[in-house]
Amino acid sequence: MGSKERTKDKKEKRRQEISLLRTIPYSDHQRWWSVETVAVVTGANRGIGFEIVRQLAGHGVTVILTSREASAGIEASSVLQELGLSVAFHQLDVLDDSSIKEFCEWVKEQYGGIDILVNNAGVNFNLGSENSVEFARMVVDTNYYAIKKVTKAMIPLIRPSQAGGRIVNVSSRLGRVNGKRNNEELRAKLNDLETLSEELIDGMMSKFLEQVEDGSWESGGWPLTNTDYSVSKLGVNCYTRLLAKEMADNRGEGEKIFVNCYCPGWVKTAMTGWAGTISAEDGADTGVWLALLPDQAITGKFFAERREIGF
Repeated sequence: MGSKERTKDKKEKRRQEISLLRTIPYSDHQRWWSVETVAVVTGANRGIGFEIVRQLAGHGVTVILTSREASAGIEASSVLQELGLSVAFHQLDVLDDSSIKEFCEWVKEQYGGIDILVNNAGVNFNLGSENSVEFARMVVDTNYYAIKKVTKAMIPLIRPSQAGGRIVNVSSRLGRVNGKRNNEELRAKLNDLETLSEELIDGMMSKFLEQVEDGSWESGGWPLTNTDYSVSKLGVNCYTRLLAKEMADNRGEGEKIFVNCYCPGWVKTAMTGWAGTISAEDGADTGVWLALLPDQAITGKFFAERREIGF
């Protein structure tokens, strides 16, 4: 058997393990949540987001499904409600400041606060197309800046609890710091939690967009394939580590908030043009697992297939 076949068999075995893990119920002593626990999942009218909502609600959590398009979100939430799951819907455009504000006000009025935030809303790389300034800006704005905006708006709504609040960012292995092509100086700064800052991450994004605009991005040390998407997810991964540190440094009694990100893999959804190799159910699994981990001393980490991987 060749190395490719062995790798394929290993991946298939791991997928089967994940599918089995997904069917094992949490024991009573592990279950820190109830129907009073409220989760928000962004971009959840289809694909991975929809599955995260379904699985969280299936575990007994009350879930707010959000979608930019109201009609799509209403339809998706209705499907889950018909299954007897505790799912509500509210429109949310993560790129629109007024939409974020309105959503937060509604959540506070209806629920008083939340316990879990899953940042899933995003866009994929431009399949089969050349990089463009417009597309690069849209990807970075949606996948990086919007996550920051939504998270900052929602953090004040995360309720103090013994179990702690949870923020899960859906990311990608394509955004790994050590997967970046050149620019060793920037890589070293991003890897050092002492020098990592929001200004540094934002500056990296601005520099990338400047180089896309002037056509010098290929010599700028950025990934040469899936460039816009990879850079946007690099920002998500770095921001996850930074936010986790800030939450740990600044929390008071009963104010624990644990922040992690994960890669769902190459999932077969509309977002990937149905070209993926992993089901949406398996792609959602690690995100749900992170949201419900009984022992949430884990924070500032990157996961795939329920295993920690390097940034």
